[in-house]
Amino acid sequence: MNINKLAKKIHLNALDKGFWDNRMAYTDTIIPRSFGDQIADFHSEISEAWEEYRNGHAIGEIYFDNGKPEGIPVELADTIIRILDTCAQYGINIEEVIKIKMKYNEKREYKHGGKLA
Repeated sequence: MNINKLAKKIHLNALDKGFWDNRMAYTDTIIPRSFGDQIADFHSEISEAWEEYRNGHAIGEIYFDNGKPEGIPVELADTIIRILDTCAQYGINIEEVIKIKMKYNEKREYKHGGKLA
């Protein structure tokens, strides 16, 4: 399966599970999720990976809490899932964009010409 097909599969599941429907408080009004909401969710998943690390979990560790997979790899996967979901929602050919960016990065200087970290 290529990345775009995976993104579409992820997006169809997110639609089916209601992740693109926001209900306004105290009403039945449904408003679509904004791009800003999606960006905030990416950050949230990354923060959850950081919290797993701060709680002493090994970087490659996957554990289960009442059958639910947890751990840094799971939170990183959640981040990728949310990003691919957003790409599918907006029709972004992420596989092609990754190839373009990788080709560009191959030509960049070591540490982009002098960055310290």
